[in-house]
Amino acid sequence: MSDTTQNEPRKSTFSALFLDHPATVDETYFQHMRFAFSFAFWLGVAAIGALVHAFIPALCETTASRILKRLNDRIARRH
Repeated sequence: MSDTTQNEPRKSTFSALFLDHPATVDETYFQHMRFAFSFAFWLGVAAIGALVHAFIPALCETTASRILKRLNDRIARRH
């Protein structure tokens, strides 16, 4: 068995785990990582806003819904 044959499954596994999905939205691995981190950050802010609103309804009345609408628009523009 040659070294090339042994490396092919690893490359396929690596591509499947790290490269294939970002390529479906025309992004590199790091571009996709940046987008996902940004998305996760704003989801966290929305969650905190919703939590504050749960305890004190007069606060953060539209924070979560406003953020979610903005994130939805970002997703829609990508596809």
